[in-house]
Amino acid sequence: MISKFHHFSAFLFFLVLLQLWPVLSLAKSTCNENEQVDVKRSDFPDGFLFGTATSSFQVEGAYLEDGKSLSNWDVFSHIPGNIENNDNGDVADDHYHRFLEDIGIMHSLGVNSYRFSISWPRILPKGRFGKVNPAGINFYNYLIDNLLLRGIEPFVTIYHHDFPQQLEEKYGSWLSPQMQKEFVHLAKTCFENFGDRVKYWATLNEPNLLTDMAYIRGTYPPTHCSAPFGNCSAGNSDTEPLIVLHNMLLSHAKAVKLYRKHFQEKQGGSMGIVLHSMMYEPLRDEDSDRQAVSRALAFNVGWMLDPLVFGDYPAEMREYLGSQLPRFSKEETKYVKGSLDFIGINHYSTLYAKDCIHSVCVLGSNHAIRGFVYTTGERDGIMIGEPVM
Repeated sequence: MISKFHHFSAFLFFLVLLQLWPVLSLAKSTCNENEQVDVKRSDFPDGFLFGTATSSFQVEGAYLEDGKSLSNWDVFSHIPGNIENNDNGDVADDHYHRFLEDIGIMHSLGVNSYRFSISWPRILPKGRFGKVNPAGINFYNYLIDNLLLRGIEPFVTIYHHDFPQQLEEKYGSWLSPQMQKEFVHLAKTCFENFGDRVKYWATLNEPNLLTDMAYIRGTYPPTHCSAPFGNCSAGNSDTEPLIVLHNMLLSHAKAVKLYRKHFQEKQGGSMGIVLHSMMYEPLRDEDSDRQAVSRALAFNVGWMLDPLVFGDYPAEMREYLGSQLPRFSKEETKYVKGSLDFIGINHYSTLYAKDCIHSVCVLGSNHAIRGFVYTTGERDGIMIGEPVM
């Protein structure tokens, strides 16, 4: 069961985070544990963007208005028991009707950026074999224009986990290479209609998290999983995630290739991707757990970023997954490697990591898809850090 609209995300540029590190370090070293730090805007580098962030399904509502088709999340949330209290996104925050009010609130907060995502079924209700929906295009044009009028920079996420349900029924969505063509068509439609004003594009939001939740645990649509990770009617938690993320990475790279070839010089924007990231510490003071930390990072962050930076998956994944891990062709490697102008990092917490190669672990952690690593937020009954909620 999933809590209602729980996954709002903050967004930072990796390089800006590095720029900010001396400021944060200084603040930490010059204050006592219980002393309140007075953080001023002037403490931040020129050009630093303070923002808010949402995703289309979680805020827009208007789920069947003005030509929008059913999304995978619309279908999923209407199945009793899938969402806590049987809530859905039919209305959500009603951002579709109240976006001007929402922009006013953002402006009153003093933020100068807003990261939002495009509702795929709102602008392309039937994917690449259907027509572009003018009402959907108009909505995002109004949104972008009014953000700029208030001095708020639009950061556009092209895909934040919702797509036309027809693509699931037609292809099996991300399990099919056909989804790459669908995504590139979506990206091209966005560049053509919004690219004259949008300078920051994130292709996909947290594809590594989506892969985990939808195809390992089976708690996001299309609810694919297998034992011991979950009890789903379809799926293979050990193999399907590898196919899904591979198709997502190729979709990202092909969209970036298209943008750089046909749009970037004229429009002057930049392309990146946003990943879900955790940090890890060894559960025990043992070499095996220190090695488990490296594998945990490889199977979480490296799984997604290594191909985009180095052109291939981490060596640890190749070692433990073998032939099950897809390979990039020579041609694919050329445009996958370096397909980033920036890296977006959603960092949530730190976990302890325990080796499951030489130690007994709970079911699931002893599978290659998890890197033979068990992760936990506590040690000897003590949490790794202070809870934030």
